[in-house]
Amino acid sequence: MSEPLRPAPDQARATAATTIDARHLHGVSETALLTLHQRASEAARPDGLIRDPMAIALRGQIGYDYQNFGRTHQATAWRALVFDRATREYLDAHPRATVVALAEGLQTSFWRLDNGRLNWLSVDFEPIIQLREQLLPKSARLKTCAQSALDYSWMDHVDGEHGVLITAEGLFQYLEHAVVIDLITACAKRFRGAQLVFDSVPKFLSAHSRQRGFKLSDNYTAPPMPFWFTATQYDELRTIDGVWDVRELPGPPGRGAFLRWFTPLAYRMPLLARFRAATTVIEFR
Repeated sequence: MSEPLRPAPDQARATAATTIDARHLHGVSETALLTLHQRASEAARPDGLIRDPMAIALRGQIGYDYQNFGRTHQATAWRALVFDRATREYLDAHPRATVVALAEGLQTSFWRLDNGRLNWLSVDFEPIIQLREQLLPKSARLKTCAQSALDYSWMDHVDGEHGVLITAEGLFQYLEHAVVIDLITACAKRFRGAQLVFDSVPKFLSAHSRQRGFKLSDNYTAPPMPFWFTATQYDELRTIDGVWDVRELPGPPGRGAFLRWFTPLAYRMPLLARFRAATTVIEFR
């Protein structure tokens, strides 16, 4: 895996200049703080899966009691590695492409992946975009749209001349099935030759979240996840007009002796396809 780009010293100083209260975030928007905390915690470990100094700096500049989220884990950082790998592969073939990060939250992928030539469009609700613009370094190649990913007008801001990669990291599970299919259909119609990458949860996790909720601590329960989807359902995506190919991304090694060998194996075993959280690449014609 290639070495991720680190922020320049002046970027780190700019990030540390301001502290912003984020206690106003609620619902799905609050999960942006959860995933930031999980990723930064993993990055801060000497044996962490991911190198993400920007996430560590950003977490420290947001006023929020992260203990509300309970224990930390490696799953969010692991997912980020899968998306990073898919994005790097696309950028290797299309170095000047536009990456559209739908419902990006407080992800810091731009600074891990920036090749000096790509363009990046971050789409999220206005409170999240305000935090990003106040606390993260500026770049002429980094633009924002303060709106829902389901407001398709963000598509008008995408320059597709050099390729388009659309990411939906941690988004689709909070939507209804029909809404997800409509969004994929709209992307397939608008962005010919592009790719879309999304992650999803299996049925049993979705059902648990809807029936009992994911209580991460005494103070925090994650929002329900109505959308579930696994690699066993790819034929549904292949029927969408404009979809050329659909494939599941392999799982990188996890942290720890057991997960280091078991995780890649689990993502190669067809019998486990209906039980694992898939990360999917859709290629448009």
